[in-house]
Amino acid sequence: WRFPYITGKYGGAAFVLVYLLFLVIMGLVFWLTFGVIGAALQGLMEDGIAAIIASADAGLKAFGTNDVVRSLAVDGVLTGVGSVLTFLPIIVVLFLFLSILEDSGYMARVAFVMDKVLRRFGLSGRSFVPMLVGFGCTVPAIMSTRTLPSEHDRKMTVMLTPFMSCSAKLPVYGLLCGAFFPQATVPAMVSLYLIGIAVGCIAALVLNRTAFKGDPVPFIMELPNYRLPSVKTTVMLAWDKAKDFITKAFTIIFAATVVIWFLQTFDIRFNVVADQSQSLLAGLGSIIAPALTPLGFGDWRASTALVTGLIAKESVISTLTVLLGATSPAALSTMFSPFTAYVFLVFTLLYPPCVAAIGAVKSELGARYAVAVFAFQVTVAWIVAFVVHSAGILLGLA
Repeated sequence: WRFPYITGKYGGAAFVLVYLLFLVIMGLVFWLTFGVIGAALQGLMEDGIAAIIASADAGLKAFGTNDVVRSLAVDGVLTGVGSVLTFLPIIVVLFLFLSILEDSGYMARVAFVMDKVLRRFGLSGRSFVPMLVGFGCTVPAIMSTRTLPSEHDRKMTVMLTPFMSCSAKLPVYGLLCGAFFPQATVPAMVSLYLIGIAVGCIAALVLNRTAFKGDPVPFIMELPNYRLPSVKTTVMLAWDKAKDFITKAFTIIFAATVVIWFLQTFDIRFNVVADQSQSLLAGLGSIIAPALTPLGFGDWRASTALVTGLIAKESVISTLTVLLGATSPAALSTMFSPFTAYVFLVFTLLYPPCVAAIGAVKSELGARYAVAVFAFQVTVAWIVAFVVHSAGILLGLA
């Protein structure tokens, strides 16, 4: 494969062709993963988990189990863990495709071509693949950084990957953009992806001049020959990622789900609440709300939705549904205006994806970096959302 070495008259055209070919291949991978194969398997997994939850709920009712205990088992453990487990088929399918590309020798060439671009931001070409995977799911993206040979590159990539908008945020984008920007839903959603990429580039420049000073390691590699990927190697790589996802991120989700269930169910006197506004979770949301007031959405319900969104971004929708009674445009308009809804989306885009992603950071780099990534993302999300809100006020959009 000679394109990277072509110079002269056809050099520029060859590079353009390389980038276009890569976009087509990765678009096909993501379409098959998130739109066809992975989505179909995820649907089957969701149906199976829903059937298990329904059976467990019916069994506990028939057995006469206490309602609080049944709620913990069904609404807390099974529902919370099950919602994360539904992502397993997507992770397996995605890594099967990426393993095929890696084993065939193609991804080594992609890293080589992207090295010149990423080096301007303090990264090497190898960082491109984890960040690309981050648009699908942050957890496997962070886990895939273990293949990077340099600690500098690995830590930088882990810090920046969560800014890439993962697929779990799409339902939130779709809900609010559809409700408040029905005539411009697609442009509004595309703008969020562009903001995430722009913020990631700025953060890379800042980190490369502060916490991670220095240049990335020289990118020297021998390009392997193209070959047919090994079935055994491909399956083993995919299984390794799936096993890591289950044993590491899965356990953190389990614990966090139980905590959220507890906060939603009890008040400060540990009585079961009939109204969500009296729960410990609402109290926590009320504590956080003042920090979000300068962003235009200081309602405790919005802050509570952001807290539960740390479990999984889809929880933002389910929380708003519970607290508002519905997620229709009329119901959402009681809490957001079109402008504050967009600022809310910007914050949702940039603050930590989920506790599973932070758990993956802890597994890869340790607790100190997990705390650093969490704090860094919350700070950046607040600053960018504040800038967007302030700009909107100046332009008369608020």
